[in-house]
Amino acid sequence: MPIKSNFPDVNLSVTDIFSLLFDRKEKPFPDDQVIFQDGDHLERKYTYAQIKQLSTDFGKGLKSNYGFRKSDVLALYVPNDIDVGPVVWGTLWAGGVVSPANPGYTVQELVYQLKDSGAKLLVTHISALENAKKACKEAAIPESNILLLGKDGDPSRKFKHWSMVRNLEGTSRWRTPKISPKTDLAFLVYSSGTTGRPKGVRLTHHNMTSNVEQVTAAEPHLSHDGSKKVPGIPDAPKGKGDKVLAVLPFFHIYGLNCLVHLPVFQGIHTLVLSRFDLEKWCRLVQDEQVTFSYIVPPIVLLLCKHPVVDKYDLGSLRMTNSGAAPLTRDLVESLWKRKGVRVKQGYGLSETSPTIFMQPWERWMSAVGTTGVMVPNLEAKFCAVPGPGEESDGTKELPRGEIGELYVKGPNVFTGYHNNAAATAECLEDGWFRTGDVGFLDGDGNLTITDRVKELIKYKGFQVPPAELEGYLAAHDKVDDVAVVGVDSAELGTEVPRAYVVRRGGAGAVQPGDAEEIIQWMNNKVANHKKLRGGIKFVDAVPKSVSGKILRRVLKDQAKKEFKEEEEKKMKSKNSGKPKL
Repeated sequence: MPIKSNFPDVNLSVTDIFSLLFDRKEKPFPDDQVIFQDGDHLERKYTYAQIKQLSTDFGKGLKSNYGFRKSDVLALYVPNDIDVGPVVWGTLWAGGVVSPANPGYTVQELVYQLKDSGAKLLVTHISALENAKKACKEAAIPESNILLLGKDGDPSRKFKHWSMVRNLEGTSRWRTPKISPKTDLAFLVYSSGTTGRPKGVRLTHHNMTSNVEQVTAAEPHLSHDGSKKVPGIPDAPKGKGDKVLAVLPFFHIYGLNCLVHLPVFQGIHTLVLSRFDLEKWCRLVQDEQVTFSYIVPPIVLLLCKHPVVDKYDLGSLRMTNSGAAPLTRDLVESLWKRKGVRVKQGYGLSETSPTIFMQPWERWMSAVGTTGVMVPNLEAKFCAVPGPGEESDGTKELPRGEIGELYVKGPNVFTGYHNNAAATAECLEDGWFRTGDVGFLDGDGNLTITDRVKELIKYKGFQVPPAELEGYLAAHDKVDDVAVVGVDSAELGTEVPRAYVVRRGGAGAVQPGDAEEIIQWMNNKVANHKKLRGGIKFVDAVPKSVSGKILRRVLKDQAKKEFKEEEEKKMKSKNSGKPKL
């Protein structure tokens, strides 16, 4: 039987995103509430009323200047900026679809997304303009359809700033088109590509508005005036309200809904950093009295271990929320002991718009290690994990509490992958989305993610979750960061776990015997099939996506090459010791 959320269902709006955010009859904050402020240039800020006007002007400008029509795609290739919101909502007002791209993409990676999404225009930043021009040329997008956003425009004035794209004709004939919220696309976001080429995730207006309302219902603790209280959690400054510090990338679904849409819906003052810088983050928390921040495990790790953190008072933080990858109990407790900073967890995917589980504020310490409970209007089921070479069909449901693959169903679940019917069929059937994540629900409804189906290491038929081994290893005092992958051993005839470790103190701190010491320490903590038979390799950094997910594919390719060379050396060494005939 499917499991329903602990929360009662809420009456979800069936409307487009622009209408939900800007056409509500009642909202709990004034029009002059500051919503976005540039964390790098504090004088730059937008109120709610300004955002609505800028968005509408841009939407009309798209129609009058570019003949923009319903379902046309506008791509974003920008770092975080307070201009992102008005550009997004202006595009949606005009009936368009927004496709945000990673500003760290190479030209060829950007070309792929521009072509696959069918983008008509590209909005970029002056810092990314050269790559943008090259990519647009290959994707057959004219340079006249490249726009800039951000504090600085184009010195040559060849490329327009988005704020100049308005209805210069002054005509009133431009209207927002009729939107069918449940079927019309709002976003084409591209998956991180940790297991292959990025896939375009098709998200409707209803997908996104549903998640805004689901999250607000499950976590109604932030306010513009400090009126929201949570037992055991400090209040926000009365009259001033909460302040959110936004560092997660806006092109990622986590940042897009939690840091672009939610602040406008809830009326929360949000400071925006173009990129994460640890000291700047700490300084802004201290100086601007930030009360909340969405973060990822690599940031938690830095807050636990980096010496610069000790220079700053982070006491204004009521709560932080970590997502994108599992967080260990050791890290949660370490951050609390070091700086008195509370960190809870959430869980979601691009395909679920994104949030589907959230750890309640009041359970941030009692439910450590879990990602919390299901948001409202959602169902889940757990199915048997397929064995080697098998495929799951989602029919073998497991009893609550048993470890299985998570399937979810609800209004925030995407409609499919763009131009990829085969991939859609593999994970979406009758509204049930196969997440590919393995975990279980406890008696209180808390979800614990143990691993991903495709990342489980199979040692002689036993399943070994890399995340579990990483949790142990991260607690060792010589380990700053770690990733575990499986590698095939010809010698043993099975897959074995190998750890890639960032040594505390850096590569120069590695001493002879460190690997053996950590392996021995680890092997005393785990069952026989979970031992690090693949050994340890020290690295300068663990490769990760911008959202903090370990790029295991990169490490698996590296491990495969290394392991082959190591086993060949072993064979040569054995053969050299044999007497010649």
